Amino acid sequence: MGHAYMLRCCDGTLYIGSTIDLDQRLKQHEAGMGAEYTKRRLPVSLFWCGEFDGVDEAFAWEKRLQGWSHAKRVAFAEGGLDAVIGWQARQRREKQRSASTR
Repeated sequence: MGHAYMLRCCDGTLYIGSTIDLDQRLKQHEAGMGAEYTKRRLPVSLFWCGEFDGVDEAFAWEKRLQGWSHAKRVAFAEGGLDAVIGWQARQRREKQRSASTR
């Protein structure tokens, strides 16, 4: 079993990771022994996690989430896949609307 997860760092940024032992990995991050990124942004808290059949699937989700904007990550964590379906098209429309009102 694998997990993909998002941590909210003290500066408001999100860290994305994957692991086979979520509890142990969270303890490592909280102790400053996780990633260099989170070590400089303590304290961190679990913002979202997903459970997968294998670590390979969790790692694939980690890479997918890392490619998303902060706003899209937050929308996904709060609303699931339904919240981000059509995300790029919505963002383009919003940019076009705001540009046309200037």
